[in-house]
Amino acid sequence: MPHLLIIDALNLIRRLHAVQAQQALTPAQALLATRANLINCCRKLLANSEPTHAIAVFDGDIASWRKRLYPAYKEGRTPMPTELREGLAELQDAFWECGVDALLSETDEADDLIATLACGIAQHGHQATIISTDKGFCQLISPHIQIRDYFNKRWLDAAFVQQHYGLAPSQLVDCWALTGVSGSNIKGVPGIGPKTATQLLQQYHDLATLLDVGQHEAASNALRKVCQHREASLLAQRLVRLQHDIPLGFNLRDIRYPPAMDI
Repeated sequence: MPHLLIIDALNLIRRLHAVQAQQALTPAQALLATRANLINCCRKLLANSEPTHAIAVFDGDIASWRKRLYPAYKEGRTPMPTELREGLAELQDAFWECGVDALLSETDEADDLIATLACGIAQHGHQATIISTDKGFCQLISPHIQIRDYFNKRWLDAAFVQQHYGLAPSQLVDCWALTGVSGSNIKGVPGIGPKTATQLLQQYHDLATLLDVGQHEAASNALRKVCQHREASLLAQRLVRLQHDIPLGFNLRDIRYPPAMDI
């Protein structure tokens, strides 16, 4: 049965590079060490996952639809170190050396591409494994989509979501619509923190119901607050929800692992 391994490339690379940057190395040495560790890491992932298909997805230097919709998107985020940005081509080659194709789009964010790949294969009843520490992918969790945090050696699964959020994976988008996502500079509803958001969603299940119930005179202060900031919550909901219908321009045969040898 097909099993697609999807590597969130920059998520992996930036963490590997951060470890090297703490050593007494020159930028060039740190990049070389990062490349060596990336190859080692990639080979471990391939050996442990035993995929039939594999791909590493990179973020391009783009103004995504989220940035156009919400100009403050990701404002204030620490930029990638210059030497790392300039060495990305070499690191992309490292994946190819391991037999893994690399995808970099000039129009779409890596997160949306990853969601499209994972949901596409899951729709056919096949398995997708996403390698990332980004909890934003937890909204995709299903019997056919799993997320592996390589660095903390754990699965970000439904049990993890229940433990950390007290919710089901399907409720996470609405949770983040209420609380906002500080790492992406997405604002939610002022005054609604994680605890209140969890309580509201445990009781009312989703944002649409919250907005409906909050219009009633007997609504609680928290519900009224959500209604007062209706547009902000709906904007945040749209921003945090991953797209999964992006035209990719290739099919599974193109990313087989190990790759088919040309004769």
